[in-house]
Amino acid sequence: MRREASILHLDLDAFFAAVEQRDKPSLRGRPVVVGGTGGRGVVATASYEARAYGARSAMSTAEARRRCPSGTAFLGGRFAAYRRTSGVVMELLRELSPLVEPVSIDEAYVDLAAGGDLDLSVDGVTALARGLKERIAAATGGVTGSVGIGSSKLMAKIGSDLDKPDGLVVVPPGREREVLHPLPVTRLGGVGPATAERLHQVGVKTVGDLAAKSLPDLVALAGRAHGTGLYALARAEDDRPVVAEREAKSISQEETFARDLTDRAVLARYVDSMAARVGSRLRAAAYSGRTVTLKLRRYDFTTLTRSQTLPQPTDDPRVIASIGHRLLAEAGTQGGLRLLGVGVSGLSLYAQGDLFADDEPTPDDDVGTTDDRPEEEPEPRTAEARWWPGQDVRHDELGAGWVWGRGLGRVTVRFEGPLTPPGPVRTLASDDRALHPAEPPDWRVSEPVRATPTR
Repeated sequence: MRREASILHLDLDAFFAAVEQRDKPSLRGRPVVVGGTGGRGVVATASYEARAYGARSAMSTAEARRRCPSGTAFLGGRFAAYRRTSGVVMELLRELSPLVEPVSIDEAYVDLAAGGDLDLSVDGVTALARGLKERIAAATGGVTGSVGIGSSKLMAKIGSDLDKPDGLVVVPPGREREVLHPLPVTRLGGVGPATAERLHQVGVKTVGDLAAKSLPDLVALAGRAHGTGLYALARAEDDRPVVAEREAKSISQEETFARDLTDRAVLARYVDSMAARVGSRLRAAAYSGRTVTLKLRRYDFTTLTRSQTLPQPTDDPRVIASIGHRLLAEAGTQGGLRLLGVGVSGLSLYAQGDLFADDEPTPDDDVGTTDDRPEEEPEPRTAEARWWPGQDVRHDELGAGWVWGRGLGRVTVRFEGPLTPPGPVRTLASDDRALHPAEPPDWRVSEPVRATPTR
């Protein structure tokens, strides 16, 4: 355990929704839900306005729609916009210390002790965090983050969660248990619903209750590894270091369908599309992988994976797609598929092998892949399907905007940008040749809106 509060944890507040509200001024102060927009979509992030009505991450989009009032914006994810904003934030963190450990696109640890001559007193790190929060808001166009600082990763993360949104909590050395013990036991990492239920059955509801249990009791309850970990965390014992580079284990892409699919030709097109996106992400990260995995969720919600391992690593979407087609044929589509996913694991930072080698792929054990990003829209099959709610677009005459809605052969666009007032709305034909998908707007550059409202 460290003698000073020198580990910082940053958690950007409702990140995806915050970026949407920044780039879409008409949505500021309104409930916004980002994730899958179809009938079987899942919420990735809900703005704090939407959370007030009970919307939350991992909830089905259908349930969020039932809970939120009319006027709530349900948007698909814009990953390019999120990655660009995240990159700005991570660079600001690296100005504090070379030891920055990104946990996800909107969360990271920083080892302040590796940052040179920083004042690591409680007052010193408090002032540092205030300055960091101000720089983040200024550099990202108003996106906020909650900061926790403590003597360990555990206490830093606990601190960042105590005063959200836009919070700042420094846990002084020596007061870790004072802060930790009154909290619900579910605040500890690794205490999910099943573990929490078992702990509640033996009277453990707070971290303090957990700390009162003996090590043998916790090992008997949760197993040796998990029980030992809970015993240490309940006593604020956490010596995990901040690791600057985190090795990726897999890269994958999934699609949740609006209805069960059985058509092999349609599913094959999804495999091709997902393989192309996985290949693109592999190349962008300079990775190649040896194991290609297909994930299927059937009509009855049973989920299975099928995998094959190559003799040489690859990032070629043609190879990934070819194996995906073979695995799909082997698994079959009986009864219909609700979800389909393609992933690559066994990653390494060296170039792919000979695509025309004589060695054939050999079956390997099933490897599960996960991707906690919101689902992306499928490849377009009609003019109307080119457009999805929240998508950045540009009209040759009317300028830049985003898709407000679609249906009945039409697409509704609100023409506005990060630095404009709330903009006018125009309804266009979905096959309007002057309307094009666009890159996310730059929140630092103003662009005039040329559209005029129809009413």
